[in-house]
Amino acid sequence: MTEVDFLPKLVAYIVEAARTNGDKAPSERELAEHFAVSRGQVRESLAILEAMRIIQRRAKSGIYLTLDAAGLDSMALLARAGVQLDAAQIFQAVELRKIHEIKAAELAANRATEANFERLRDILERSERQIADGLGLQELDGEFHLEIVRATQNDLFHKICASFYAASFQRMPVYFGQIERSIKSHAEHQQIFDALYRRDAILAQALMNTHLGRAMSYWTELLDGAREQAEKKSAAEPDHV
Repeated sequence: MTEVDFLPKLVAYIVEAARTNGDKAPSERELAEHFAVSRGQVRESLAILEAMRIIQRRAKSGIYLTLDAAGLDSMALLARAGVQLDAAQIFQAVELRKIHEIKAAELAANRATEANFERLRDILERSERQIADGLGLQELDGEFHLEIVRATQNDLFHKICASFYAASFQRMPVYFGQIERSIKSHAEHQQIFDALYRRDAILAQALMNTHLGRAMSYWTELLDGAREQAEKKSAAEPDHV
């Protein structure tokens, strides 16, 4: 099994096992036996996960899950592994994305090239056809926003934002589950594009703020509702003595 294929599977298994065992993951030997690979391959993969701060190997104690300390570079891998963020992490990711992309709209209005505008037009045209076919924008939404970040001509900025989109990939079908939300988003994308094309940085920022604020409100309401349900369920369960 190649490292590219092995890492997401290893992460998914470690997270699932550790979350039911006080954050302690299976041993190196147990992992090798589970995946039928050599301990050397497991050891090398664990070193990568430790460098990403997803795990921590403690001498004479074992391997422990440390997702709270994981860096931005881990987000894409965790998404590929199917690891769900908790409610607080989702809110923080959406909030940080909003901060970044409002600034991206300002920079893109001043720096976008004709090639950027052409790619944005193509995304908008494909979005329109997708909606006409009754399909959501869960993939094209990310393309549109990342092209705006790319239009800042700042490669590092683009890499950071791309990691947020990789981490949110699993959530997009939920957000765009209703075709009305795709229609609304597409209309707002068109307005943002028009502002960028006119080089109106102030308007582009304002439109992006409104656009992402709508998404942030949706997730806040959804997560608050889920939290309330969990609290009610916990309160209804009898205490064990």
